Amino acid sequence: MNEKVKHPVLWTTLFTVIALAWIFPIVLVLINSFKQKAYISRNAFSIPTGKAFVGLENYKRGIESTDFISSFGWTVVVTVGAVALILLCTSMCAWWIVRVNNWAAKLLYILFLFNMIVPFQMVMFTLSKLADMLGLNTPWGLWIVYLGFGAGLAVFIFTGVVKGIPQELEESAMLDGASVPRIFFQIIMPIMRPSLISVAILQTMWIWNDYLLPSLTLNLNKYTTISIAVQSLKGGYGSVDMGAMMGCLVLAIVPIIVFYLLCQKYIIKGVMAGAVKG
Repeated sequence: MNEKVKHPVLWTTLFTVIALAWIFPIVLVLINSFKQKAYISRNAFSIPTGKAFVGLENYKRGIESTDFISSFGWTVVVTVGAVALILLCTSMCAWWIVRVNNWAAKLLYILFLFNMIVPFQMVMFTLSKLADMLGLNTPWGLWIVYLGFGAGLAVFIFTGVVKGIPQELEESAMLDGASVPRIFFQIIMPIMRPSLISVAILQTMWIWNDYLLPSLTLNLNKYTTISIAVQSLKGGYGSVDMGAMMGCLVLAIVPIIVFYLLCQKYIIKGVMAGAVKG
């Protein structure tokens, strides 16, 4: 029998305060996106009224100054392609690791776990050179880079999920004449759906907001993501167009928040499915 939570009002108040503390920076960015630059620097916490209120002027200037539409498009290409590649490759790999379960599979699984603990700073200086040498300095080349860095967590979660799938389902399908690809795509993947969505959310939030990997690998003369475009608003001698930057930040935040709200119910369910069996 579950014990009742002691002091529910206290805990509710505490977590409400914590939630508001996390939400406040987003609200602050939204408020300042409608202010004139001078008023942002003077009083960042005030509500935009009177002369301080500029409507959508900051958004318009930010879009024009950063070529935001193009950067938004490349960010979508990078994020969607990289996440799709991570989900496909790592789910198939996790299935193979669990079902084969020999020394090679176990070694590969250990390497994926090792991938999760290696500091990015150890490889960041050689990554840019390798990207140029291997032709990975394009948005689709960046998919491969993200696959390498995102595979560890995804394989860890997916292997736990596959361990909980009865192998008899696959054996029955094989007796009915189903091929290996058909078994995976029509039996295994539908069962893994909550975890697939969970990993997709986590990877999307990381890749969409990432600045470091695109700045190290992409040919910035041809391709820029939103994070890089926002940084371009910084001028010489430390000057920053804060109004335009706030507008661009809001435009960058909104899609990922909407995506998260639509799919967030799968996060805990998907992670727990992998953690319990893993």
